[in-house]
Amino acid sequence: MDFIKKLFLSRFKTFTLVSVSILFSIILLMIRMKLTHNFFYLFLVWNLFLAVIPFAISTYLVSLPKLNKLWLVLCFGVWLLFLPNAPYIITDLLHLKISPTHLLWLDILVVMSFALNGLLLFYLSIIDMKSILQTFLSKKKVNYLITTILFLTGFGVYLGRFLRYNSWGILSNPKYLFVDIINIVIKPFANQEAWLFTILFGLFLMLGNWIFTTLRN
Repeated sequence: MDFIKKLFLSRFKTFTLVSVSILFSIILLMIRMKLTHNFFYLFLVWNLFLAVIPFAISTYLVSLPKLNKLWLVLCFGVWLLFLPNAPYIITDLLHLKISPTHLLWLDILVVMSFALNGLLLFYLSIIDMKSILQTFLSKKKVNYLITTILFLTGFGVYLGRFLRYNSWGILSNPKYLFVDIINIVIKPFANQEAWLFTILFGLFLMLGNWIFTTLRN
């Protein structure tokens, strides 16, 4: 209990800002549901919950006074598995094509607010994980690793949005997931969209990470 209390107090400002931002998104969604009598965008709440998981993992790890390497590797694996869920919400903008014309502006606000929260959680988690890794690896190696993670996240988002895999796919459908990944890797010309999406989305995340880190510093 003391650990949770210390963690909350040390990150009170961050938790408060994130909570206010998430609450605003939920209020926008409730207004949308009230006006349209439609619960279509309710899935955004679940997507945002999934986006919180990597943030929660990195927050927990960075708060530990002493970190066991084996425990770090296990937590890192789970963290990396759930990380694409955070920026994935950006792709929910695709659903705007079925929004009613007269309330399109409201749907844009709803989806964008959830997407921005996903990005906020994503970059906060990346910064925490970077600081954790720097206690075990050189700064140069960590920078290379973070860059790789950003592009892997882009690939993960592609798998989720277009091939419809989720974070549990590695457990529920490991064979099909592995085959699809290998197919994309060894047949790049037959899977140009996958590579293009991964590269461009990775560059987008890199730019955002650079801006977010610079402003935060």
